[in-house]
Amino acid sequence: MIATAPTVAHLPKPRRGSAVWARPVWERSALLALLAGTAVLYLWALGSSGWANSYYAAAAQAGTQNWEALLFGSFDAGNAITVDKPPAAMWLMGLSGRLFGFSAFSMLLPQALMGVASVGILYATVRRTSGAAAGLLAGLVLALTPVAALMFRFNNPDALLVLLLISAAYCTVRAIQSTDFAVSARWMTLTGVIVGFAFLTKMLQAFLPVPALALAFLVAAPFGLGRRISALLMAGVALVVSAGWYIVLVSLWPADARPYIAGSTDNSLLQLALGYNGIERITGGDRPTGGPGGGMRDNLFFGGHAGITRLFGPSMGVEISWLLPVALIGLVILLWASFRASRTDLGRAGVLLWGGWLLVTGAVFSLMDGTVHPYYNVALAPAVAALTGMTVAHLWQRRDTLTARLLLALLLVGSAGWAFALLSRTPDWMPALRWAIAVVAVLAAAAIVAVGARSGRFTAVVAGIAIAAALAGSASFTLYNVAQSHSSGPGSMSGPPRPGGDAWPGGGPGGPRHDGPNAELENLIRGADNRWAAATVGSFQAGDLELSTGKSLMAIGGFSGGDNAPTLAQFRQYVEDGQIHYFIVGDHKRGPGPGGRERGSAAEITAWVTGHFAKLDVGGATVYDLEAPQSEVGGQPIL
Repeated sequence: MIATAPTVAHLPKPRRGSAVWARPVWERSALLALLAGTAVLYLWALGSSGWANSYYAAAAQAGTQNWEALLFGSFDAGNAITVDKPPAAMWLMGLSGRLFGFSAFSMLLPQALMGVASVGILYATVRRTSGAAAGLLAGLVLALTPVAALMFRFNNPDALLVLLLISAAYCTVRAIQSTDFAVSARWMTLTGVIVGFAFLTKMLQAFLPVPALALAFLVAAPFGLGRRISALLMAGVALVVSAGWYIVLVSLWPADARPYIAGSTDNSLLQLALGYNGIERITGGDRPTGGPGGGMRDNLFFGGHAGITRLFGPSMGVEISWLLPVALIGLVILLWASFRASRTDLGRAGVLLWGGWLLVTGAVFSLMDGTVHPYYNVALAPAVAALTGMTVAHLWQRRDTLTARLLLALLLVGSAGWAFALLSRTPDWMPALRWAIAVVAVLAAAAIVAVGARSGRFTAVVAGIAIAAALAGSASFTLYNVAQSHSSGPGSMSGPPRPGGDAWPGGGPGGPRHDGPNAELENLIRGADNRWAAATVGSFQAGDLELSTGKSLMAIGGFSGGDNAPTLAQFRQYVEDGQIHYFIVGDHKRGPGPGGRERGSAAEITAWVTGHFAKLDVGGATVYDLEAPQSEVGGQPIL
């Protein structure tokens, strides 16, 4: 049995009020230092990345300008089309902009604060099953995971997703811990509500940890099987209601009175969840090349080749795998150690929860053949951090046995060796670091074996040096992420540049901007007072112009120009009604899609505009004035 994980029957009664102040001074001090350090780390020079991903930044700005745009997560304040994710993350960034004035800092502030909260809630969750030391180590590992530092300082939806999923894990542990069924059922219901809102953040990805949450409760809750199943059913109903209210709202809202649901084929949020943001992510139908494979498999931004080694590979390894071997080996150690524990043992419940989270999410990320990006791995970070903290605390508490000390030493040397390999992928960046980590780790491992069961200052120093050596590689990339700006759109990756990194075929998101701001074009856009100052194919140029001018621009076809929205008939009607002033020909260095191809209604609209309206050269950009038609074409009026 895991000694740091007491059974439910032996848990102390919770005290009323703020229980944290009743804890030992060392724990309170360590927790305060952890949270304060995380806050400094994630808030430091927060605005240095500018608008980060301009696609979501434009949507956040639109939400500060129009309440309907905030509700639906519209890309533009004119409400032509949404972003290709549900709007929960946009709600927080938009509301922050409304409260504090919209800026890069106010947009990213919720993300950073969610990072601090995630570290704190992970500590609280792990502490309840495995003790304070395990919880503090788990929080520290999460804070120093490169992909976490990247996403908690960025404006993709993943920050909110992670916070909600960790919160769901906390509620599940509280439900398992309670001996009162009514209280336990309420906690599980809250778990369902939180997962439902996670669905409204990033759709089906929110469900990956659900099997682990359900398994932990089903195995360890201190009730009969029927009650355990009924509580899970209550959680399922709460999940459906929590996510379903918004799906119903979108479905019942007249389609011609709301923005088009980007990424869907039928203007439906449910189809978006099951298609572009669901099954297609697994099977590969959503690849930017139009099908599985193509040129994406060797591109670091698209995850590289699918397979069981993907998480350790050149695309994802530096994001998440620094301590992944420790977590996987630790899972085996903890399961073996808790093999004879009672069914309701809280320590084993924690192992099942975090181990299931790691295995299911890791397997999906490793084997999915659709679009997968390295930053997705932030959803793995809590499980890796929790299992690492639990394993180290478990073995350290048993350091009076040679077996535990040897396992600790081997895990330390192994993690340092893997850090050496990861740092060797960027050999010109701080080349001495990997050697320093290796030497210190070997010396610390030898000291751990020699220290025995002794305690005191020397033992504490050894433990501190060992933890520093194990985390140094991960921390170095985390600090790099904080020190450097990340404004290359959705293509941001951790650490120093690598060949093939931050690259999108055709020079789209993540690719370099070949030209600086077009002041003449921006002034032209600022002078328009239509519902949409301009329209252009895809979101790349439109997002930049929305952010620089504060005007609403229509992104024809959505993110990369592939959605059939608006249709040519709808676009012509908008022009007739005077709702769009200009049409900007897409910058094919950056979009509308991979290779700069236009397709569907985007191609039809472009052909119609270029054949019927006056052409302008505005600072090198090709612009058509939709309020200045040619007199006639082929003897017929154009409208």
